[in-house]
Amino acid sequence: MTKQMRDIEEFNRPREKIMRLGASALRDEELVAAIIGKGTKGNDVFSIATEIVTLLRTEIPTFRELTMIRGVGEGKAAILLASFELARRFGKNEEISQLCITSPEDVLKLHEIASLRHGRQEHFFVITLNGAHEVIHSHLISKGTINQSLVHPREVFSEAIAERAAAIICVHNHPSGNLTPSREDEEITKRLEEAGTLLGIPLLDHIIISKNGFTSLYSHRRS
Repeated sequence: MTKQMRDIEEFNRPREKIMRLGASALRDEELVAAIIGKGTKGNDVFSIATEIVTLLRTEIPTFRELTMIRGVGEGKAAILLASFELARRFGKNEEISQLCITSPEDVLKLHEIASLRHGRQEHFFVITLNGAHEVIHSHLISKGTINQSLVHPREVFSEAIAERAAAIICVHNHPSGNLTPSREDEEITKRLEEAGTLLGIPLLDHIIISKNGFTSLYSHRRS
């Protein structure tokens, strides 16, 4: 049985709760319901919100994935993706700026990096660091099969130069679960190391993440 928004007591509706208590008081499904506003005949707003949250717990869904959910049209999908992107750009700046990287494990404290464990596609991130090895920002460089044409030093270091970073760490995931660095991984790492040396922005590590854990290429070389 579907439950329409009008059937919920007014003080318990997501948007009213935000006005009364603030957004932090809402569950994940309620936040999504507040964004999309209403459901459709046969699929209420909270059923739709639950499906969207399920996708979000692995990675940010694509436009196509969202529109495949019954009750999410192109307009709602666009609004949701705009909300996700704003959250990515502005939602964690304060938290990230306080994080100091002293070991490969510290990188996993970044939400967008930890979420790569269950990613269905390969994602390549560069994390920019200041002189104290505190995180300035994390940037998605490539989504899809990782190769040298996609992960070019120009793309990797452009943000680091703009942010006056002192060093970088690169991270990508292996959806297969295999944590062994491939030959392509090694070649990309060597190329980025050489570029970093020339630019004076050293590559401190390249980390591979999967559902089975993580591997530091630098630690892997020493083992």
